[in-house]
Amino acid sequence: MNQKLAAAGHAVRNFSVLLSPTPRGARLARLFATEQLRTWGLPLDPAQLVVAELANNAVTHGRVPGRNVRLLLYVVGGTLRIEVTDTRGDRLPDLHAPEPDAETGRGLALVTALADRWGVIPGPPPRKTVWAELTLPAPQSPEHNSPRSGRTCAPYAPPTGEKAPHQAPPLPPAGQTHPRE
Repeated sequence: MNQKLAAAGHAVRNFSVLLSPTPRGARLARLFATEQLRTWGLPLDPAQLVVAELANNAVTHGRVPGRNVRLLLYVVGGTLRIEVTDTRGDRLPDLHAPEPDAETGRGLALVTALADRWGVIPGPPPRKTVWAELTLPAPQSPEHNSPRSGRTCAPYAPPTGEKAPHQAPPLPPAGQTHPRE
């Protein structure tokens, strides 16, 4: 569901989707988020990495078969908020230093490094929501002296009826052939 609401002079952009608590659901969360960010004209990085980590954590540690995971993105002012809700409120995320040779356990450290803020909201049982906020860059005004400003094509000129030098000669009437040079 996509929505745009006006609140205190700012547009609120909102995207929410329910996904299966599987690796495919986590992958779809990243793909849907990437496409929605493109639609909104927002930068993809680091948001798509944060979504990937939060969704992967939800399907790995918050999975309950038959219950969905929810991805929610919304923008208020200059902040993008990413929320992933799962149905394992009894298992809260724990930021800890993994063993140097461990293959897992670095997701929240990555979220901490990329996001401006993150946290957990206990939801109505049995849910919890892990969220992260990213401050968006200020919109850039186009430079008027840049090579990309202005027209990119020549203005349209209607045909005059005269043949331009680069056109092929007209076809001969039926039954005749062109003289060979």
